[in-house]
Amino acid sequence: MTEPFSDQHAAALDAADPLSALRAEFHLPRHGDGEQAYFVGNSLGLQPKGARAMVDEVMDKWARDAVEGHFLDPAPWMPYHELVRNGLAEVVGAEPAEVVAMNSLTANLHLMLVSFYRPTRERPAILMEAGAFPSDRHALESQVRFHGFDPGTDLIELEPDEPDGTFSMEAIERAIATHGKRLALVLWPGVQYRTGQAFDLEAITRLGHAAGAVVGFDLAHAAGNLPLQLHAHGPDFAVWCHYKYMNSGPGAVGGCFVHARHARTTRPRFAGWWGHDQASRFRMGPEFAPTPGADGWQLSNPQILSLAPLRASLELFARAGGMGALRARSVRLTGYLEALIRERLADTLQVVTPREPERRGAQLSLRVAGGRERGRALFEHLARHGVLGDWREPDVIRISPAPLYNSHADILRFARAVDAWRGGGA
Repeated sequence: MTEPFSDQHAAALDAADPLSALRAEFHLPRHGDGEQAYFVGNSLGLQPKGARAMVDEVMDKWARDAVEGHFLDPAPWMPYHELVRNGLAEVVGAEPAEVVAMNSLTANLHLMLVSFYRPTRERPAILMEAGAFPSDRHALESQVRFHGFDPGTDLIELEPDEPDGTFSMEAIERAIATHGKRLALVLWPGVQYRTGQAFDLEAITRLGHAAGAVVGFDLAHAAGNLPLQLHAHGPDFAVWCHYKYMNSGPGAVGGCFVHARHARTTRPRFAGWWGHDQASRFRMGPEFAPTPGADGWQLSNPQILSLAPLRASLELFARAGGMGALRARSVRLTGYLEALIRERLADTLQVVTPREPERRGAQLSLRVAGGRERGRALFEHLARHGVLGDWREPDVIRISPAPLYNSHADILRFARAVDAWRGGGA
């Protein structure tokens, strides 16, 4: 057995990595008498062990203090969303006033589009990637129709120009140049959900703005996965979820970024009471005076029970030393996964995610040789043996080593399970 496929090699890699200890801070799913090798943090992150205490704190306060819980320590509910503000700003590279945890991803996307998609007869178009996650396409198409324009001509879906469904930066640049005079908005992912390709957000922002368009990002697969510099790179807005790499639970509260230059914008918005300036909110006046910054897009009271697990997750990001340290570990983990595939499994698995580390996050998207039926057979074999990835039609298994809790030993277990299957093992 070659060295990368040995238990000793994987164990040595884990022992040499100080962040390996963070695995103990998560509940790992069980398989038989042991732990599952869980690679689905790109869909639902694992539960931090500290999350239950955070939720219990809210439940105990509710039982003990009822409505007074809005005002009494610890962690009063009135300013509760502020407890995650600084941590979120660190994760996405923003100023604290530029971020807010609220609603859900697609609801936040619609709220941002109300303010930042302002089509005119001359500039009605939105540029997005072909094959986007359906929720984004549904949202954008419905917004185009809502404004009285035609998605057939005004929702421009750029087709990938590279093998395996990825996009070159040159293709994005050409599309913006070609359609620039008609573009009202460029809406692009931070990481493409199916291929795992990561994009140069700074370059896309610069190109979009130079063409006179607003630029926004869906960071569902990028937040907590890649180091982001939203303030410095300057997009107008971004939205994301917290149930993937941010480990905040199913249906977790979403996240939103609005750049500081829009902190006091006069752009239209859908307003709600909780977005009203805090100093005068309880005067209950009829006129809406928005809170400066991202908080001004809030509609209703913070979702306290949904915010509680996010507090626990952000504590672990801080303990890890921030996204720089986690990204370095992620590069090592995903690089080990790729090395094992290329050494022994290349006749079975084709990596469709870009090979360059700067063009991908934690996820490798793997096409199984032989088509969909054989791919499903491998996927089900892995699940039977306690190795869980996820399936994306028509032929892709996504494997995402999350740096907060996955290990080199997990990755070796995946590779061995594939190797056994290709050799005819049960």
